[in-house]
Amino acid sequence: MHKLVHNTGMTYTRFLAIGLLVAAFCLGPAAAQPAPQMNLPRTTLSIGIHQLQVQVAQTSEQHATGLMYRTDMPQQEGMLFVFAAPSQQCFWMKNTLIPLTAAFLADDGTIVNLEDMQAQTTQSHCSAKPVRYVLEVNQGWFAKRGLKAGTKLSATLFQAAR
Repeated sequence: MHKLVHNTGMTYTRFLAIGLLVAAFCLGPAAAQPAPQMNLPRTTLSIGIHQLQVQVAQTSEQHATGLMYRTDMPQQEGMLFVFAAPSQQCFWMKNTLIPLTAAFLADDGTIVNLEDMQAQTTQSHCSAKPVRYVLEVNQGWFAKRGLKAGTKLSATLFQAAR
């Protein structure tokens, strides 16, 4: 092994190892986390007088990542998961850092059921019946607006699924 000796007598290898330790200490666990996905297509959902700007997750990879690793999300935003056909959908919050509410939606955009989900848990939250869409928003968004199962969301996406 070739040594590069500094005037302190420290080998290059030791210097590099100490530098890596300092970097790891300064950056902490966040440095090891993947970046959240942010560049998904967007659409607008309307719920009565309320509107949400949502990212649309359509592929298996996008579904698997979802809102993981985000430290916050604006109140009027969310993520809409679109599946090829209605089926029972179950979600968990592993690596998701913010508490969310999942709205399980029928083909026409009607809320089938709502599930509050705590951050960084592996507890499953499932649709009460087969659904094609799942909308995730900041926890409490629906409750603050008095929206519940049976409420219908509007979007061109829902009309196309009929």
